[in-house]
Parts: sequence; structure tokens; C-alpha cells
Amino acid sequence: MAEKESVELFESIHAGFPSPAEDIPGKSLDIKDLLIKNPASTFFARVQGESMSGDGISDGDIIVIDKSEQARDGSIAVCYVDGEFTVKRLEFHKDYILLKPSNAKYSPIKVTADNNLIVWGIVKFVIKKF
Repeated sequence: MAEKESVELFESIHAGFPSPAEDIPGKSLDIKDLLIKNPASTFFARVQGESMSGDGISDGDIIVIDKSEQARDGSIAVCYVDGEFTVKRLEFHKDYILLKPSNAKYSPIKVTADNNLIVWGIVKFVIKKF
């Protein structure tokens, strides 16, 4: 069995005026325990494009996707629609589903019974590099 890799977690870092420097040890944190609730159904993907930038998901970010999560109105989901993958916010209507980008430069995708849609998984986290 592989040994867990963990990093130190500081419970509080001030984002305002800095507090006096203190060597306060933090707790141990296994990043996988934080990001992965269901290992058998969790996947990582690198984002390409800027259609979800309004939700803080940018080109090159890595998203953590859980396929076991239920799709709900407002969920950010990885969808397979008509043979292509896309990341969009779900908006359920009586006769159709809108796949909504969060960047106004992009148009929503209206999905009806004529389309082939699979909600592949729900985005749980975004990993960014600054």
C-alpha cells in the first residue's frame, strides 16, 4: 500500500494586515483527502478555453470532477454533448437544458431531445497555478 503524502496545513493565514510572525505548527493534510471524496469516480482534467472564467475556471486550470455526484440546477458540470466534451453550468428547463458559460463572450448551448447529452461529472474543485 502506498504511503500517504501530506503537507502541513496552517489553520489561519491573514489576508489583511499581517500578524506578528509566529512559528505555529499546523496540522498534517493529505491533499488527496481534501480533493477526492470518491476515488473510484474522481478524475482530473486540464481546462482549455475561457468560457467559464466568470466562475474562476481559466485556460490551463485543472478541474477535479466527481462522476458520482448528482447533477443539479446550477451545477458546474463536464458534459458530453453531440460527441464533444465541454464544461458549463447546468440550467434545467421543462423541455430543454441550457449549458451556460460564465463568460459573456460565449453563448449558451441549448440541449433538447434532439441532442445526445451525457452529464459526465460535476466539478468539485479548481486547481490554479499563479
